Amino acid sequence: MTGSCQDPKLPLDVPTPVQPGTEIDLGRLTEALRETDTGLEPPFRLHQYPRGFSWLTYRVTDGRGRRCVLRTPPRGVHIARAHDPAREHRILSGLKPVYPLVPRALACRTDANPLGTPFLLMEQVNGTILRANPDTVPDAASMRTIGRCLVANLVRLHGLDLSVTDLADLGYPDGFVLRQVRGWQGRYAAARTENAPDSADIAAWLEDNLPESPAPTLIHNDYKHDNLVLAPEPPHEIRAVLDWEMATRGDPLMDLGSSLAYWITADDPPAMRELQHSPTYLPGNPTRAEIVEQYAAQSGRAVDDIVFYFVFGNLKLAAILQQLYRRWADGLTREARYERLHTEVATCLQTARQAMQLGRIDSLYTV
Repeated sequence: MTGSCQDPKLPLDVPTPVQPGTEIDLGRLTEALRETDTGLEPPFRLHQYPRGFSWLTYRVTDGRGRRCVLRTPPRGVHIARAHDPAREHRILSGLKPVYPLVPRALACRTDANPLGTPFLLMEQVNGTILRANPDTVPDAASMRTIGRCLVANLVRLHGLDLSVTDLADLGYPDGFVLRQVRGWQGRYAAARTENAPDSADIAAWLEDNLPESPAPTLIHNDYKHDNLVLAPEPPHEIRAVLDWEMATRGDPLMDLGSSLAYWITADDPPAMRELQHSPTYLPGNPTRAEIVEQYAAQSGRAVDDIVFYFVFGNLKLAAILQQLYRRWADGLTREARYERLHTEVATCLQTARQAMQLGRIDSLYTV
């Protein structure tokens, strides 16, 4: 990792050669894209964005040099809601007129098609994606600015008027919080392996401490650094928000709590920093409590129950990681990075318990 006293231009997010086991037949891809009305022309070249754990994501370059992004569900997984390209296509298309910071959806196929799998095709947004261990580190002032922009943009999302879009009926906001608690606890239990800790006490605490929710809003449900495309040049404004597959309408503080679970700070213990979900531990980043203060000031929403939402965020993250680890345990993927996820699961659950016991979201492992 390198640093500089002057904020550098950050490198663009670029794909790599396609990873073994995730190859796509170019003949089938050509036939599938020919059936869309995108105007893309063969021959096609394919590269892969390999960092995500969810969808398989590729950059497609056509014969005239035009580029777009292809997303398909991971191999061997059948999770209709989590990998529904039609749903994400609908959300992207519905949001674009009122919120330009989403990629333009180009095509979607969920029926039988030459590619042999459902897929979503969307425009490529060039920029930087900040991940856990960036090769080029923004300076402290830029990290502070990026943190403020991240919060301001979340407040903006939660303020969108969906009644003027085709998304006014998105999701089921009534009973959202309890349904989410039970849903993620159920997913964790279903994916649990012998080396996975129990989470029943956390779910029970959440059910016993359900808050009174504010009015429902659009929520992204996976809002974090590596789902944001930033401008490479300072002040690194947000160019796009990615990965809308879990977006819905519900309690906006559930969105904030999910984001806070990813927000690892410099004074967190090594076990938390090893989660390495984003560069929030770098100098200049606000603490979790400061993120909440900024959100409350800009949104006008009360955040008295933020410990509940943070605990939920950690239970949810534990369930997501456990589902991914279960894929490795069941032999559906052999990528080495999946093998260590079970230790991250335990860390998330311990962090939730610390917050429950101490009644705070920062300084969880200090006296």
